[in-house]
Amino acid sequence: MNESLLEGYRRQLSGWADENRLRKLNTAGPRDGARIVRGDRLVLNLSSNDYLGLAVDDRRLAAFYAAQTDANRSTLYGSGSSASRLMTGSTPLTHELEALIGERYGRAALVFNSGYHANLGILPAITDRHDLVVADRLCHASLIDGLTLGRATFKRFRHLDYDHCRAILAAEREQYRRVFIVTESIFSMDGDVADLRELVKIKEAFDAGLYVDEAHAVGVRGDTGLGLCEEQHVIEEVDLIVGTFGKALASVGAYVAASPILIEYLVNSMRPFIFTTALPPVVLNWNLGVFQDLPDFAGARTHLHGLASGLRQALHEHGLETRGSSQIVPVIVGQNARAVALGERLLAQGYLALPVRPPTVPVGEARMRLSLSANMQPQDLAGLPELLGEGA
Repeated sequence: MNESLLEGYRRQLSGWADENRLRKLNTAGPRDGARIVRGDRLVLNLSSNDYLGLAVDDRRLAAFYAAQTDANRSTLYGSGSSASRLMTGSTPLTHELEALIGERYGRAALVFNSGYHANLGILPAITDRHDLVVADRLCHASLIDGLTLGRATFKRFRHLDYDHCRAILAAEREQYRRVFIVTESIFSMDGDVADLRELVKIKEAFDAGLYVDEAHAVGVRGDTGLGLCEEQHVIEEVDLIVGTFGKALASVGAYVAASPILIEYLVNSMRPFIFTTALPPVVLNWNLGVFQDLPDFAGARTHLHGLASGLRQALHEHGLETRGSSQIVPVIVGQNARAVALGERLLAQGYLALPVRPPTVPVGEARMRLSLSANMQPQDLAGLPELLGEGA
């Protein structure tokens, strides 16, 4: 590309640097439990979504690979699937995983390569120009991108403001054939949770469908780890439940649990599903094992919630503004430069907590997003509130 074409990109990068919004890729060092090597130091990893600590559970990893034999190496531990599921067919592992997910949720299920794939493709596939989608303003970028690509009319209600959601539907519902309400269950940047029971009431009042992205709740909420839909006892009332394997379940991939009719429709219409090479056997094998064991992580879930509650209380005692009620604990800093400086200060003291800045969060709401894991202990976090209080 010639210099005249590159100049505009160079100016934009320079502008981002001036605003403390320029991001850089860093090399991830070896991990040791809740800690990770950054540079030449072992620091507490507060930027990971490994909420249950499974990604660094050496005993589970050793048991998983110890089951490998000459006979099952390609079928259970193969590194590639080589084609989309509609080209070469789905592996038995895929069908077994989808059957298990469907059994747990009491409906059918479909597996995808990532949560981004799922959110990018589901709503554009099941809606058209005659339909309306109403989404929480703070829904993940993958949902916003999917709705932007789709042909349905797309409106957003103020974050967790269900009166606003009702007002939009009251004014707009009769103009459209189908309507879907879209929300995350745990919001990834604020750590707060949706009132799914209230959304079910709205859905029923306006004859709408309800789509819930459980990416940050699967594994860590609900009696058996199925997420906030399970915790709030609304699984049967939610029409599409999207979960991911890429966070608490320490892998890659995602799924949707929905009506068999919707699953069949997605297989025939969802472009990111139809045109994507399928997940490899080794990933499916891991996902199947972890999903089978979800109910067994109740102790880890309880421990994680206790950590988060204790940290929030300590932060409040140091006069810090935080939000939410989940394992994601944001500390609002405000300006980008202050957040960047605070991140560097924390790293120097042994904590990896990366600053989150616009456009990920609104201008003026830069924050330290503290992401907790069940393999942490209270003493790991003991010095953090004071450090944050000094630097925020």
